[in-house]
Amino acid sequence: MEIILGIDPGTAATGYGVVSKDGEGRIKLLECGVIRTAASEPLPHRIRDIFNGIREIIERFHPASVAVEDVFQGKNVRSALTLGHARGAILLAAALEDLPIAEYSPREIKKVVVGTGGASKDQVGYMVQRHLRLKTPPAPADAADGVAAALCHCFVSSSPIP
Repeated sequence: MEIILGIDPGTAATGYGVVSKDGEGRIKLLECGVIRTAASEPLPHRIRDIFNGIREIIERFHPASVAVEDVFQGKNVRSALTLGHARGAILLAAALEDLPIAEYSPREIKKVVVGTGGASKDQVGYMVQRHLRLKTPPAPADAADGVAAALCHCFVSSSPIP
């Protein structure tokens, strides 16, 4: 059994999903949720909280690999830079454990999980629900996006990234 940690980075809310994939390709959701940081806190404290939250998840589940959503190339440069800080904390937490890290663009995750790169958040949640045979989509949407990153890695890679 292989455990994959999927992460949707954000400085206010970092979504994550932990899935297991057995030898026959069956995928099961183990946990999903959101690491929240306070907007009133200075950015360095928020980054520390994200780092510690990811480390705690890694320590509990011992994933074989980590799938992280890449930075969206939007119009707002400041937002992209801030998001880059969150991604750095996440990548460091995984690298310190020598975990293989796979990075996927938001469009690639949506294409693999939903079938179209322009899928809405609701469509992603619905398809995550369908793929994992859940009663409801993971909530909030940031958690569903973290699970989608893990699913994307499961579907794209039959083994951890070298």
